[in-house]
Amino acid sequence: MSSRLVEMNLPRFPLLKDREMKELLSRAKAGDSFARDRLVNCNLKLVFNLVKRFQNRGYELEDLFQIGCIGLIKAIDKFDASYDVKFSTYAVPMIVGEIRRFLRDDSPVKVSRSVKEIAYKIQQVRDILTARLGREPAVGEIAAELGLSREEVVNALEAAQTPTSIYETLHQDDGDPIYLLDQLKAKEDGDTPWLERLSVKELINNLSERDRLIITWRFFEDKTQSDIALKLGLSQVQVSRLERQALKKLKELMEKSG
Repeated sequence: MSSRLVEMNLPRFPLLKDREMKELLSRAKAGDSFARDRLVNCNLKLVFNLVKRFQNRGYELEDLFQIGCIGLIKAIDKFDASYDVKFSTYAVPMIVGEIRRFLRDDSPVKVSRSVKEIAYKIQQVRDILTARLGREPAVGEIAAELGLSREEVVNALEAAQTPTSIYETLHQDDGDPIYLLDQLKAKEDGDTPWLERLSVKELINNLSERDRLIITWRFFEDKTQSDIALKLGLSQVQVSRLERQALKKLKELMEKSG
């Protein structure tokens, strides 16, 4: 491991208690730069532990640490207390996602802009056909709508996709592991994590098409509520309300399955 990372002596920043964390997040949301800096400093160990997972990727860990800190700052800025989840549960996927995006974008294996555009059009047509047919469209139906071959549709989707195991442990430090979708959990109650008991894909597929899109865009593609509002032709306030309702539905589905 990079000696410069070790020399940072990260443990000197104390872990925040839940009440202090909430207070600092509230102040940071209101523009308090001191609170924001303290949140960053006291969560550097979290970034450090996550960065260690990306050793032997051909990058200096200190560089990845800086990228991870960008993800941490984004998590601080975007965190919403109405989610009713621990900040670390929300922050872990944001930090890991920032690092993964850097590794993907910096990779010599690039996905051409034309392929990305085709994949985007496929998603749009898929959503339209799903609404029209009342079910998931077949690859052939999507291909016919776009005037493409089945192979072109499949190849574009595979090339543009960034696979991530939803069952992967993202962080574990003196407690229960945190999984990619743990931010969907309404409360941390110490029970076995959701993803050990349920297929998340099946869970999300039980939602309405609109709710499924909101959850996918928000938590898998890191879209803002404003981005989603533009896509759906809604206001940001409406998207915020729909997101909370969708998360509540997911928790109810989880409890029924348990």
